[in-house]
Parts: sequence; structure tokens; C-alpha cells
Amino acid sequence: MRWPWVVVLGWIVLPAAAAQLTLDLGAAPRRLDSAALLARSEVREITIDADVAYGRAMRYRALPLRVLLAGVDAHDHLQFVARDGFVAEIPAALIWNERGSRAWLAIEDVDTPWPPLPGKAASAGPFYLVWTHPQAARVGPERWPYQLAAIRRLPDVMLRFPALSPDPALGRDDPVRHGLDVFVANCLSCHTLNGAGDATLGPDLNVPYSPTEYLRADLLRTYLRDPQRLRRWPQARMPGFDAASLPEADLDALLAYLRHMAARRRAASPPQP
Repeated sequence: MRWPWVVVLGWIVLPAAAAQLTLDLGAAPRRLDSAALLARSEVREITIDADVAYGRAMRYRALPLRVLLAGVDAHDHLQFVARDGFVAEIPAALIWNERGSRAWLAIEDVDTPWPPLPGKAASAGPFYLVWTHPQAARVGPERWPYQLAAIRRLPDVMLRFPALSPDPALGRDDPVRHGLDVFVANCLSCHTLNGAGDATLGPDLNVPYSPTEYLRADLLRTYLRDPQRLRRWPQARMPGFDAASLPEADLDALLAYLRHMAARRRAASPPQP
């Protein structure tokens, strides 16, 4: 195959290649090309007033996510996998909600790349899940995965990872049960617990110890609100959760869940060679 090329000041410059996103909804996985996606008639120019990744207003060319999810309904579960090991577990019901929030797949054009993320060399592209009016459905910051590599339809988190389950004897309204929901929405995207989970970005939160066992309760709360106040280093990746994204009642429930699971520790399976 002969590649088109140009010579700029003596250098051979190859054209930038379109990026690809894997879409696996249960049949044969498909590879979606960014250039082909941007050519679709449903693409819109959207403004995100408070972009989670960039921390400011951003404009994108984007597709309504629902147009890519043929065969998916509100009872399904979706997993969004980023290149760096971040994994967002999102119920399809959140995407199908009627409360005003809308999910979009923002697509980076190789000819007009997005700016680098703050403090990083790369942009949020080539694919980024963004939301308009996220507050309407309480879409938290962990549900804005960027540098997306794949979208998958999978069984519900608790069917795949029973090791996350609290004691079944707990009452239906026990705060620990709500804490599990908070954990799945906000922590499972980076961490495992009892070896359960698909993310590879952060350490396990129960093996060998739970942070509730080696951090004072007040320091753990501080760490979750603003990690840099407790441990400061340039390569820190742990985000802080302010009261808007993690209300005090949710934080209380999350800590109750972590304390409870410390007594239900299961050895994580060793990594496979």
C-alpha cells in the first residue's frame, strides 16, 4: 500500500491516523473509526460548561451516546474502559434517564486535536464520555471517562463480583448497602476490593488491609475530600470528592461499607502470568 505523504523542511510527515473505539454489546465486537463517527449526521457541536477533565468550559463535536447503543435498554449495564486502566461501571438506566441529563460521545478530530489535559501531555481524546446537564441525574465525576478505548455491555456488577457483597443479613435500609452503591459509582472505576473489579489504576481497598484500619477516621475523610492535603506528590492521580459530587451522607455510607468489608476480607487472587 502506498501512503500519502508530504515533505516539510526535509522531514517526511505521515497523515494522522483516525482513532478506533471498540464497541462490544454482546454480538461480535465492532471497531468504530473516529473519522467515520464524525461524518455521521447525528453529530452536534455541544458546549460543556464545567468539563470534569479540563476544569473549564469546553466545546466538542459529539454523538448522542444512545445512537450507538442499538439493542441496549435501560435494564442493561455498560462498562467504559479507558486506556490507562480506568473503568467506569454505568447502568444503562442513567443514559436512558428522562431527568434532563444527556450522555454524549465526544470525538477528537485528528486535524483539530483537543488541548492537553491540565498537568498532562495528552488530551482527553480520542473519545470522551461527557454529559450535558449532569446535575439533573446526579452524574458524578467518575462517570466522565476520557481516553476511552472500549464500551461493553456486561452483566450487573454484583453478578460479576459477588466478593463486593456485604453481609446478606443486613437490613434493606442499612447504610452499608447504600455505601456499596456509592463505592461502585465512585471507587470501583480505579480500585478493586477483595480482588473484585476490572480497574487497574489504584490499589485494592481491602487486601491486604482496608484504609479504615490504618488511617484515622478524620484523616480518611480528609483524604477523600482532598488527597493532596494528606499526601502531596506530583504524580498523584487520586481525585478529591467535594460535597457536591459526594454528599456527606454518601461519604458516611461509603465509610460504613469499607469498615464492614474489613471484616469480610477475602484474599485477592494472584495475578495470572
